[in-house]
Amino acid sequence: MTKKYIITNKKLINDNNIYYINKHNMSNISNSNETSKKIKKNKSVKNKTDDDNELEKLENELQLLTSDKEINNKTKKVNRSKKNNVKETENSESESENDIEKIQKGGEKKIDIGLKINDYHIDDNINLLKKIKDESINLIYFDPPYNTGRNFFDFDDKFKSKEDFINFIKLRISECHRILKKDGTIIIHIEPKISHYFRIICDEIFGDKNFRNEIVWQTGGNAKNKYQLNRFHDTIIVYSKTNKQVFNPLYFEYDEEYKKKSNVKMCEIRKKEYVTTALYNAQPDVNPRPNLRYKWKGHLKQWYVTKEKMEELDKDNRLEYNKDNIPRIKRYLDEMDGIPLRDVWTDINNTQSGEKLDYATQKPIKLLERILKLYSNENDICLDIFAGSGTLGRACISQKRNYLLFDINKNGKKIFEESIKN
Repeated sequence: MTKKYIITNKKLINDNNIYYINKHNMSNISNSNETSKKIKKNKSVKNKTDDDNELEKLENELQLLTSDKEINNKTKKVNRSKKNNVKETENSESESENDIEKIQKGGEKKIDIGLKINDYHIDDNINLLKKIKDESINLIYFDPPYNTGRNFFDFDDKFKSKEDFINFIKLRISECHRILKKDGTIIIHIEPKISHYFRIICDEIFGDKNFRNEIVWQTGGNAKNKYQLNRFHDTIIVYSKTNKQVFNPLYFEYDEEYKKKSNVKMCEIRKKEYVTTALYNAQPDVNPRPNLRYKWKGHLKQWYVTKEKMEELDKDNRLEYNKDNIPRIKRYLDEMDGIPLRDVWTDINNTQSGEKLDYATQKPIKLLERILKLYSNENDICLDIFAGSGTLGRACISQKRNYLLFDINKNGKKIFEESIKN
């Protein structure tokens, strides 16, 4: 389930310079009566036009564009009114951290899902999947066999026929759907040559409306090919069980390339970097809004804000005027989320220094850590049904998630257990 928050704190992830929202350091938008009214109003509106969406987006952004003094005053009021709740939350967080520690150290606290968690189980994964209780897993990731016909030593990637391979996969995805929680996500890591089979299977089992993304991960490779273009990426498909999916957006820090392309300027008054965006609709007759048509500085236009809001922005030095005296709104970089992570990933190398284990098809831990951050929360239970060397398990340990690993290969378990000793 995705929640919307007013950001009051950002934490930098050093590995990839990505921002993510720290849910313990935010004020939920739903706590604002004014915003709640807007949300209810928006839910009742159907078939919104692009202009409506642009206006709604701008209005939400403008809630953040208040003076520092106003923000401090609001914060003090919230802190006074919720003093007891804060203590309660701190205790709850402390208990939560203790719980995950106990689970990872084999302590007393147990989560009964049908199998022992934080463990690597050896068997045919279809047998293990059938032992798990309904709707008990938060996230499922797997990198399945590709039916290449090759023997990778650790596993034989060969099936009798294409139909045999499809049936093999379909049975397992069906069980994954059963055990996945209503707000859960399944992430399947495959190559482009067979991705369409998985899309069709998942459309049938999860429903095409629950398709979320097809992520392109650049894997690299410089081998020559005289007959076709070289494959340079893997495909990662993402489905949710319902529309109440856990999703935590990730953001990159604004870099010099962005600043150059976006014409970032320095505000001489606030001494902060900013960009500007338009404040009026260039095609007002497509979506007429008479209540937003008025004269400002001699220009009659259909603006994106009311006249009262325009006056507030002008007094607060939030407007920048061009040579024709037409305003654009200033948006300060430190008040914006960052550059959103999109569905093409080029910043994670296939081979990570000092990470390679003696196991074919091993994936980098940074890739799995990113997937966990996007589609799960701390203490969640995350499953890999083709665990291999156990990269998902190592990522879960670093991200304070619970893991469940399945594979038929005993060597995979041995490699994983050795890798987490230190």
